[in-house]
Amino acid sequence: MVKIPDNSCSIARSLGVLGGRWTLLILREAVTGASRFSEFRSGLGIAADVLTERLNTLVEHGVMQKAPYQEPGERARFSYELTDAGRELLVVLLGLQQWGDKYLPWPGGPTFLRQVQGTGDSVHVGFIDENGNEVDDSSVALIPTAAYQGPRSPA
Repeated sequence: MVKIPDNSCSIARSLGVLGGRWTLLILREAVTGASRFSEFRSGLGIAADVLTERLNTLVEHGVMQKAPYQEPGERARFSYELTDAGRELLVVLLGLQQWGDKYLPWPGGPTFLRQVQGTGDSVHVGFIDENGNEVDDSSVALIPTAAYQGPRSPA
């Protein structure tokens, strides 16, 4: 069981569940269609005990849910499906992908393109205001609240 940091910072608490390298790669595999233990294992080359621990953490914290299935003649097993909370992490994963494509580009180009389904228009991860308008990151301000416990205001 992963202990979530007792911290007012949402980033620190989120990293308590999602911070491990394998966790984000498991989520990448889930986003691209993997749902079975064997699919995660073969797609990532991850040790079974590490995969079990990471999947259990994701289920425990509501990022994934287990669903039973059984192949004919086989024992019952579980698949792992993203919950709403898990699907909302797509923007985080694609933000990391976008950053990596820009600052750590692969010589062969990106492995996935971000496009609008049906039109093929390119999309990027960004800030959107409550009216649906994109906001330049230089215009985004972080305003400390009463819950903020840091020594200084965020930049």
